[in-house]
Amino acid sequence: MSSVPRVRRAPRPFPAPSQPHGPGFQGGRTPDPATCPFRNRLPAGLAPPFASQPCPAGSVDRLPGPLSGRPGPVIRPRSGSDPPGSFRGRRRRRLPFSPGRRSRAGQGRSRLRAASQARTAAGGGPACAALRNVSGAQYLGSGYTKAVYRVRLPGGAAVALKAVDFSGHDLGSCVREFGARRGCYRLAAHKLLKEMVLLERLRHPNVLQLYGYCYQDSEDIPDTLTTITELGAPVEMIQLLQTSWEDRFRICLSLGRLLHHLAHSPLGSVTLLDFRPRQFVLVDGELKVTDLDDARVEETPCTGNADCILEFPARNFTLPCSAQGWCEAMNEKRNLYNAYRFFFTYLLPHSAPPSLRPLLDSIVNATGELAWGVDETLAQLEKVLHLYRSGQYLQNSTAGSQAEYQRLPDSTIPQEDYRCWPSYHHGGCLLSVFNLAEAVDICENHAQCQAFVVTNQTTWTGRQLVFFKTGWSHVVPDPSKTTYVRASG
Repeated sequence: MSSVPRVRRAPRPFPAPSQPHGPGFQGGRTPDPATCPFRNRLPAGLAPPFASQPCPAGSVDRLPGPLSGRPGPVIRPRSGSDPPGSFRGRRRRRLPFSPGRRSRAGQGRSRLRAASQARTAAGGGPACAALRNVSGAQYLGSGYTKAVYRVRLPGGAAVALKAVDFSGHDLGSCVREFGARRGCYRLAAHKLLKEMVLLERLRHPNVLQLYGYCYQDSEDIPDTLTTITELGAPVEMIQLLQTSWEDRFRICLSLGRLLHHLAHSPLGSVTLLDFRPRQFVLVDGELKVTDLDDARVEETPCTGNADCILEFPARNFTLPCSAQGWCEAMNEKRNLYNAYRFFFTYLLPHSAPPSLRPLLDSIVNATGELAWGVDETLAQLEKVLHLYRSGQYLQNSTAGSQAEYQRLPDSTIPQEDYRCWPSYHHGGCLLSVFNLAEAVDICENHAQCQAFVVTNQTTWTGRQLVFFKTGWSHVVPDPSKTTYVRASG
């Protein structure tokens, strides 16, 4: 059998990113750093002097400044020409294109570089200068396109840096497909740029805070982009299941507030196409979305209900097609069902106060059937918060105690712990209570409990933390605590 000579295919023309569309989309321009400079939103140590100028309508305000997406030195000087790079041994995959015009993005980068040079000549350092002295650079993770690092600024604040991964799947497959390393970098950076714009336009307590961005020459590519955000902890579901119900409810409430904001955002209804726990982080107990490059702003067009099918691994839903030719509330419903299957079903009912379980079950069931929208879901979550924070959930649930407890002010019991679940302390039984009556009721229902210590610490709802003890043979002074010991049975 004769062999057929292999024909090498020439690189294909470089594609242009697509434009967003759909009801409620208001456009939004690529940030123009020359006319819309960063205005001191960074933590200590990352606030170079910038002129205060108004931003034009539709642009992104208050954005600052690329570091190399590799471990080691965070910023690298530009050196040499731009030889074509090559990546071998990776499967081809077409990059998902993000909204925006390449020409505007390129003009924005050029204007930022010119503005930085002008500020340097005037005596002020460029935006990236403050990042040259960061310490403790630590790789946190990466996906198809981006890599994330943790660094500490000179002022001591820890932040997250996100950049295009030079060894990532998307950049490598694009270089093999089109043979243009610089162009492939710009295409991959569009995802990072899109995320940066959305983080700014969707500002909310449950959206990760964008501190700034930086363009700087790195490796063989000029004007590489790095975004600077607040640092969060990854969402580990197994660990969350071991935390208190109060903390788990806070995460679900945070998610409900986020979904309400996305459904009514200034850009229109926003859906998270890649909705998994890894797309979120925890910052001081609050859930925040961090990965927005796969967010979609437009609703799905349709000609009939058959075009409006929401598909999930376990089941599908058919939504109505509006007279305007858009699937009604598809973005909102997709977010809500993903919240149900990834968060609510695991975190809401588990070890909740018995009097709140019927309401929590109704929230889980309604979101699982998409019977409610985000407005009603958030209203019910806020109702749970009110009942819990006000103590109304305790009505008719705390019977009068038959035991008497002696109060020992300014004292504590350092040992004699026992474990209970869920507890705020892994080595003892530390729970939150609304009032003294609830603490007594808990102690009465624990066979091991003979005393409890009320601390001066409170949870996010304002409830006090109380240690429950097996005895009180060794009581020591402590001005910040009050001990109650069982006096009679």
